[in-house]
This record gives sequence, structure tokens and C-alpha cells, in this order.
Amino acid sequence: MVYWVLKYLIIGPIVKAIFRPWIVGRANIPPSGAAVLASNHLSVSDSIFLPLMIDRPMSFLAKSDYFTGRGIKGWATRVFMKGTGQIPIDRTGGKASEASLNTGLQVLGRGDLLGIYPEGTRSPDGKLYRGRTGLARMALTARVPVIPVVMIGTDDIMPIGRSIPRVGRVGMVIGEPLDFTRFHGMESDRFVLRSVTDEIMVALQRMGEQEYEDVYASTVKDRRPASRV
Repeated sequence: MVYWVLKYLIIGPIVKAIFRPWIVGRANIPPSGAAVLASNHLSVSDSIFLPLMIDRPMSFLAKSDYFTGRGIKGWATRVFMKGTGQIPIDRTGGKASEASLNTGLQVLGRGDLLGIYPEGTRSPDGKLYRGRTGLARMALTARVPVIPVVMIGTDDIMPIGRSIPRVGRVGMVIGEPLDFTRFHGMESDRFVLRSVTDEIMVALQRMGEQEYEDVYASTVKDRRPASRV
């Protein structure tokens, strides 16, 4: 109920009126059934614009920090994130990664849409970086298609380190679903997971024409300790 009210009555109309977001390929999202939406990640606002522009409810796996803030700002952020379908996850690795996988599988098991950023974190400079294999493992385990999504211009209106967005126009391109049924039952094979992940990243690169660098975005961020990421 909260999701519906925020999307259609409060946040949705305001955001659409100010930023005039455009979308191409909306028909590539199936009207029913589970699927993973794999998106590039340029800005924290990616998780706002994409759900507002598609006809079905969807959930994003969001870092738990967004749900633990204090004071009025922390409360408002927590309400907003929950109301727009965001699910808190611990991204520290190890057992936390396994818990994140299980959380995502629960969403897909209900037949819902799940949004994932295969790069694992926002791009520090607008480039597209190497994908992490957790997405592939989740898609193969759940036996669902992966739909590539390219966000455009969100880093211009809300770059890393900015808390209030600039007014500007943003867009998104939804690609055709990628079918990985040929790999079902092979979700424990690390070479298969890397192959599937790379295929997804190639699709994203071709759609968005971002410069690609075959290194993890987190590695690049670690080289910039003074930057706000």
C-alpha cells in the first residue's frame, strides 16, 4: 500500500514533472513472472527513476546504511527506501553475501521483479566496470531471465557526493531479456558464472556505449581514498 501511494500519488507525479524521465523498451519487461533487471549504476537516484517508470512493482537490493540513519533525516530516508521497494542488505561479504542471495531469491520466488547492479557499487567516473557473479548465481538458481537496463544522465543530476539533485532530464533503455536456460543446474560452476556475468556486461556496454574497464569499480574507488563514494 505504501509503495502504491508513494509511486502513483506522491513521489511519482512530482519526479516525473520535474525531471521528465524518458524510457525506451518498456515492452521488454514481461507483464508477469519473475525476472532480474540488471542495471548499470551511475547514481543513487537510479533506484528511484527505474521503479517509477515501469508498470510493475519491483525491489532493489540496497545497502543497509540507508536504513540505519538517525534523526528526522534518517527516519525519512528509511521510510522512503522501504516505501519504494528497497530491501536492506549487508555488503560486507562472506555470510552477508549468502544472506543477500537468499533475500533476492525470496523476491524472485514470489514471481516479482528484482533490480540488481552487477557492478556492485556506483561507477566512480561514468565508466562501466566488471560485473560481480552474484547476479549470475541468483538468476541461474531462480531460473529466471535477466533484463539489461541502462540508466542515462542520472550521474549528471545527482553525482556521487551530492545529496540534492540538480534539475535535468534522465532516461533509461530496457533491453531484450537474456535467456540463460542452457546453464541451468550449473550455478555452482565459477567459470559458468563468470561467462554469464560477462555476457550481461557486454549487453549493457553495447546498449549504453559506456567505456568499459575490466576491473571492479570497488577497486578503482579504493585507489581514491579521498573521494566520497
